[in-house]
Amino acid sequence: MRIRALLLALALLFSLVVTLPASATSAASVAPTRSGAWVVHEERLSDRLLELTVHSDAVGRDVGVRLLLPPGWDRAPHRSWPTLYLLHGCCDGDTGYRSWTNNTDAEQLTARADVLVVMPEAGPAGFYSDWLSGPAWETFHLTELRRLLEREYRSGHRRAVAGLSMGGFGALSYAARHPGMFRAAASYSGVVHTRFQSPAGENLVATLVRGWGLDPAALWGDPAEHPDIWAAHNPFDLARRLRGIPVYLSTGNGEPGPLDPPDAQPDGLEAFLGGQSLALADELRAHHVKVRTDFYGPGRHAWPYWERALHRSFPMLVRSIT
Repeated sequence: MRIRALLLALALLFSLVVTLPASATSAASVAPTRSGAWVVHEERLSDRLLELTVHSDAVGRDVGVRLLLPPGWDRAPHRSWPTLYLLHGCCDGDTGYRSWTNNTDAEQLTARADVLVVMPEAGPAGFYSDWLSGPAWETFHLTELRRLLEREYRSGHRRAVAGLSMGGFGALSYAARHPGMFRAAASYSGVVHTRFQSPAGENLVATLVRGWGLDPAALWGDPAEHPDIWAAHNPFDLARRLRGIPVYLSTGNGEPGPLDPPDAQPDGLEAFLGGQSLALADELRAHHVKVRTDFYGPGRHAWPYWERALHRSFPMLVRSIT
């Protein structure tokens, strides 16, 4: 197996040298050793939008990442930039990293902001975690990718994080599990209490994971047998660890709202996640966390509401890092 792995690594290295465009080859070659994460391909899709294919040892394959460069990025080659991570939700296959720029005006919204916006892949139901048996998304995002961005794309040490649905879980879980790494966190219709109305919360996570043909027990284990692992990732259980940074929570109640089509029906998922956000808000306040809520009533689990939430929380996120 070691010989086979060595041959595969040598073949990959040879293919990179022979076939990659010059910019991608030079970006990949700065890594002194082929471990961690490195850029396999880089493509500039617009003036500010950069799409990367990144190999990750932690995930075990190539994954996508999109960057929105600050407007002065090309003119200031020696400057490092405050960084905003935008995390995607569940169930977009392996192209979730494209969802923010494909479904919202994030590119236009950030056009005058001196921040580097990072939109990484997290798998269709990866839950921003190092699985007990499977990909290590947390290691990829917060160690491998962070170091790559600092090394090659001038990401600085002032960071904020926001996400929708599963990405809302990721934003708050990451900020709580790594105190000091992020200066603000925001969740839009987030899965922010994975043990809410137990076993309903656990069943939701299991259903999302199982829907992609994956074993839910491979994520955090059986919730009855490994409650400590579930609690160690759950934003509700980690509420006190968010003390010291501003937190933004937004959610609808699942009833058709002003941004839904005329024939929209009530949305049970948004109603359930809304209950999670309400419970988390109370828990955050109990631990003296500075939390701002936007519980806007009617509204379903849909992109128009998340785009609006990004607009409403964006000033807070930018102020925290600039």
